[in-house]
Amino acid sequence: MDEISEDVKKRIEELKEKYEAQGQDFKAYLEGLLYQKYTSYWDYVSVDTLLTLQKPRTDIPDEMIFIIYHQITELYFKLVLHEMQQISTNAKTITIEKFAEHLRRINAYFINLTNSFFIMIDGMEVEQFLKFRMSLLPASGFQSAQYRTIEICATDFIRLVEKSKRNELAEKSIDEKYKQIYWQAGATDLATGKKTLTLTQFEQKYSEQLLRIAIENKDCTLWAVYKSLSIEAQKDEKLIAELRNFDKNVNVNWPLVHYKSAVRYLQKATTDVAATGGTNWQKYLPPRMQLRVFYPELWSNEELENWGKSND
Repeated sequence: MDEISEDVKKRIEELKEKYEAQGQDFKAYLEGLLYQKYTSYWDYVSVDTLLTLQKPRTDIPDEMIFIIYHQITELYFKLVLHEMQQISTNAKTITIEKFAEHLRRINAYFINLTNSFFIMIDGMEVEQFLKFRMSLLPASGFQSAQYRTIEICATDFIRLVEKSKRNELAEKSIDEKYKQIYWQAGATDLATGKKTLTLTQFEQKYSEQLLRIAIENKDCTLWAVYKSLSIEAQKDEKLIAELRNFDKNVNVNWPLVHYKSAVRYLQKATTDVAATGGTNWQKYLPPRMQLRVFYPELWSNEELENWGKSND
């Protein structure tokens, strides 16, 4: 039997110190290693489970593409929120470099999503989509609570209020502002102006949760963390660039590719087809219509006046 090296002895001693510091029996944990199975890729990533999560409502082949891409999107949103949480939980001690790095990762996730959206724009047959979509009513990507959480944790809540109401609600509570949240206009019935089932479903399931998140995070949104930095730190060019990129990725590039997809599948020569759930995609998706900007202080007046226009 080979002699135990000094390096291995050191590691054993470090492990012993670790477990004893927590009042744990080190020998018991060491014995557990004798019976522990090796980790496999398929178990660690839960591949078998993951591949059972696609449950089409029809036998139309391209529905599988639709489901998987939306699941991929939600996983990317989870990565974004993971990065945002690391910023908010370390708000008082975070360095400029660390802040910018988390933002860079967030932007990379959104760039990947935006660049991959051609799968949704060109990856399905129009005829197939127009058939299987009818089995999905009133479900809609509009109902992504993770995406709404990203918006809420990104900026001052007033920036999410419907644009015509921002001035009068500027000093009101978050509860009052939430009643005029911008996304309501995107899920109103095109004919009657009433809330669609898509919106009422979403509000019943998530409004309480989203309001709680907004209140709990109002002092540690990305914008709040940025404004808590020193005046000198707020001038950091790399940090400003990442914040601007994030603003444009979320509020211009991401909705714009959705708009292009809607145009391909739903726009007709005579009357446009309503999106799933009756969402008002013609006015809700184009960035120039919403004028939703997280960080207006970081953009020039000219850039704000042309928000989203050059990309349409």
